[in-house]
Amino acid sequence: MREDAGISQRQLSSAAGIDHGFLSLVERGEREPSLTVLTAISDILGADLSVRLYPNTGPRLRDPIQARIVEALLRLADPRWDRMVEVSVVRPSRGVIDAVFLDAPRTVAICTEVQSEMHRLEQLIRWANEKSLSIRSAEFWERMSATPQVDRLLVVRSTRANREVVARFGETLRAAYPGRSSDAHAALVDVESPWPGSTLLWARVEKGDATILATPPRGIIVGR
Repeated sequence: MREDAGISQRQLSSAAGIDHGFLSLVERGEREPSLTVLTAISDILGADLSVRLYPNTGPRLRDPIQARIVEALLRLADPRWDRMVEVSVVRPSRGVIDAVFLDAPRTVAICTEVQSEMHRLEQLIRWANEKSLSIRSAEFWERMSATPQVDRLLVVRSTRANREVVARFGETLRAAYPGRSSDAHAALVDVESPWPGSTLLWARVEKGDATILATPPRGIIVGR
């Protein structure tokens, strides 16, 4: 843009109040300009500067409650499940799957997301879908001898606020997670039990300990 405008480095640096030597290094890719410097340059060049954070598949930060629920889930699962945590995926969407349960003989891979709080339900479902579609980019996938069926598991902490969200948007969640909680719980405990497909499970957290519930809280119906 500077060259197209017929402006020398010295003219641009002087007008923008930037050291000439620093501007030269920036143009050669040897220095990283601050947002303040980029703003000054764009102003002189008559350019629009835009910096955006594009939502992808959710934050990498985990709260302590999520960690306890993941631990309880790992303890619950039969040892014959191959269990992986914090599984990175990169395409088509970049993110981290909280846990993956893999039954190689039956070629089933379960992408598991754990939520201690439910804020934007549509965002949560979209993130889970995108990460499950991206699991084929995980490192372990290339070592699979057969392509597994990919299903989703959402584990939600049983709180009054979360139960109210699920009750309010029951049809949406039944469409996204049609499997029965009791069947999913049974399949995790006994790998011989068939996996029921994408399912929502509940976790209870009391005095710092988490327990994965075999059935939904009273009054909550999600799944067939």
